[in-house]
This record gives sequence, C-alpha cells and structure tokens, in this order.
Amino acid sequence: MNFSKELKTGAITLGFLFLGTFVSANHPTAKTPTAKEIVKKLDKNRDGQLSKKEVSGSFKSNFKKIDTNKNGFLSIKEVAKAQNSKYKKVSKKRR
Repeated sequence: MNFSKELKTGAITLGFLFLGTFVSANHPTAKTPTAKEIVKKLDKNRDGQLSKKEVSGSFKSNFKKIDTNKNGFLSIKEVAKAQNSKYKKVSKKRR
C-alpha cells in the first residue's frame, strides 16, 4: 500500500469517526445497532451468519478472535459477545 492511499484511508476513517461523534452528540436517541441488526445488514447471502468475505474493518481484523467456536463464521451470539467485550473495554477507559 502506498503512502497516499494510507493517508486517504486514514482521512476517511477520521471523517467517519467525527461524523459519528457529531451525530451521536446531536441525536441522543441514536443507538448502537444490535448484533442481530449488524448481522442482518452485513449478511449478503442471508444465511444468518457472517463469513470473512462479508465483513470488513475491525470485524475482519479480529475475525479469528470473535469466531470463538472456530467454525469460520460469526454468529449473532459471537457478534454480541464481541460488542459487549468492546463496550466493557471502553467503559473501563472512561473511569
């Protein structure tokens, strides 16, 4: 990957981060999607689970860690567990 592409990717990521912060701050009713909603949105073949091809970002980079039963797919239960784990880490940092 070249530097220009990395810079663009970083800028886009920061843009989404700031946009998410802005939207959350201005819409207190905005909620984090449930694991079921996430799987439904990303599940391209509609089999009720996520393959590595169907995910990107932190799901892709942490796929092996999230796939606790090591079957090569992420279930709603595994996605929920990952969400809860991430929430606990963020909560600890804020204390």
